[in-house]
Amino acid sequence: MHRQPGLSVRVKLTLSYAGFLMLAGALLVSAIGVFLLRQGWLRTTEEGAWRATPGTEFVRGFAPVAAAVMVFLLVFGLLGGWILAGRMLAPLSRITDATRMATNGSLSHRIRLPGRRDEFRELADTFDTMLARLEAHVAAQQRFAANASHELRTPLAISKSLLDVAHNDPTQEPGKLVDRLRSVNTRAIDLTEALLVLSRAGQRSFTREHVDLSLLAEEATETLLPLAEEHGVTIETSGDIAPAFGSQALLLQLTTNLVHNAIVHNLPAQGTVWVRTSNRPTGVVLTVENTGEEISPHLASTLTEPFQRGTERTHTHHAGVGLGLAIVETITHAHGGTLALTPRPAGGLRTTVELPPPTPPPGR
Repeated sequence: MHRQPGLSVRVKLTLSYAGFLMLAGALLVSAIGVFLLRQGWLRTTEEGAWRATPGTEFVRGFAPVAAAVMVFLLVFGLLGGWILAGRMLAPLSRITDATRMATNGSLSHRIRLPGRRDEFRELADTFDTMLARLEAHVAAQQRFAANASHELRTPLAISKSLLDVAHNDPTQEPGKLVDRLRSVNTRAIDLTEALLVLSRAGQRSFTREHVDLSLLAEEATETLLPLAEEHGVTIETSGDIAPAFGSQALLLQLTTNLVHNAIVHNLPAQGTVWVRTSNRPTGVVLTVENTGEEISPHLASTLTEPFQRGTERTHTHHAGVGLGLAIVETITHAHGGTLALTPRPAGGLRTTVELPPPTPPPGR
């Protein structure tokens, strides 16, 4: 926004301080003058005694003194106001400098304003917190863009290699080429759709309605039952009715992703997945727990990073695209909930999603 140049805040504060001091001085001098005038007494320098004087003599004797006092108050107010305003606005200058650096792209700078808490310190601390979150967000976006570019480039490179081989070897069977191209293309489509879901959930541009997490858990379980049978995994569902308020499509995607991950990342045979819903005073809870390999707490804390696939970057038919838990985290946060990943002592993972009570927000 273009603005016309004006007086600085320091000059305004200086003039305000000086003006207030002048006003207070004028009132004080006027009060003294009125008091002496009403009493009719004035000390004369020649005689060194008190005597009654007429009004004109009073004005001639008192006016120069009052003028000198007002001039002194003006100079003192301007000088003192300028110094005080500078000291008061010094923290604001540091905040302004940090803002300019952030505008130029430097997000690593922090104000770290010393001293006890006041309005300026609170503003500086809030700004430092904002810079830290912004820096982390930008870093995450850069990692996400790099990973997404790599993941999208992989199927394209494979497709190009297959087409080059077919072009150089006309004797190759077209059926095998078509099947491999279809598989690669399906993977690229799945990745693109996952990115779209992640973007839509992150923008929170969805319609909210009353949903039951227990019904969504049953629907996701029935949908993925053939996959569970293929992997030799048993799914057990239990729990109470869990009413929530949000997007049914996104919450179903969240539940499906959790159950899918629990099936795929399980024991090679005779694995188990537990899906439970419950109610708490703070909201409704969906818990998906599975058997599997032992997971360290550090690894569990990184599983929500995009394109992170547990112990290794698998590329099997049902391995997914590495965005399952990232989508779960985004959908959870978009609904004002929390996501917790806890390694099981016997191996596997316990994932807990807690959503707020089903109270529609104002304006819905």
